[in-house]
Amino acid sequence: MSELEREEYVEQAYLFRVLRQRLPDNLPLQEVLGQVRSELLATTRLPLAVDFLLAELKHRGLMGPALRKLRHYFAPFQAYLVAESENERGRFDIRVALEVLEAEAEYRSRGASPPGLFLFQFETLCRNRLNYDHGLTAMAQDPRYDADWREWILAVRRQVGLVDLADLVYGRSEHAASRARARGRELSAEAPPILFGEKEGQIAFASRGQEPLYLFAALQRHLGYPAVPRPKPPDEAQQLLPQVLRRLERIETRVKLLEDDQKGGFDLSKFYEKPGG
Repeated sequence: MSELEREEYVEQAYLFRVLRQRLPDNLPLQEVLGQVRSELLATTRLPLAVDFLLAELKHRGLMGPALRKLRHYFAPFQAYLVAESENERGRFDIRVALEVLEAEAEYRSRGASPPGLFLFQFETLCRNRLNYDHGLTAMAQDPRYDADWREWILAVRRQVGLVDLADLVYGRSEHAASRARARGRELSAEAPPILFGEKEGQIAFASRGQEPLYLFAALQRHLGYPAVPRPKPPDEAQQLLPQVLRRLERIETRVKLLEDDQKGGFDLSKFYEKPGG
């Protein structure tokens, strides 16, 4: 897979947004995909990809395997998120996956930088408690990363949980190289390539020993990196009206029983079980 044109990511973001907005209407995913297919820009390749997704949905009932087959168009990390949302044993909801995919596609349409894309994808794994092994493997296959980035991501995959992410980011930053030069130690030609800038390194250095989410939040505040959408708690207001109506029905029943009792017309026999019933 190679990097897509900007208009492809704009249309991808629209596709994921429409799917996310229309799914709460309890419409089948196949029906929603069929509706949005006619709305997509015909000069892009996305309508053809949607046709394939529809065929796979009708045949297998899943969208994740179809995205994996479209490796020339959808990034492996996109396919991984959809597959995780379809995992019956997991708790990653399809609506959250679509919101993350929409935000990522919008960031790609603005010209995502490798550091920003890596931090966005890694935060997605952290916030949603997804599998680091599979997630980082999918990230390493993204065409937005060059060979140096792919090698480092796979190294992070082996070290995650053992070494703080802030230390990993700082160690490959321009800030770490500047501090080394200030101490009179020049970097050798065999030194690992620098992947993060001065500011990223400074923020990572200040965030060592803390939760990775604090590192992500600081980078978003100071460098404008995109934030990962967070799962929203269920809206209890939607269940409030039915609960109120049920309580009113019970109150009306009790009031009617009291009125019948006061009028002397309260007949307990209608509550008796009939013989042989």
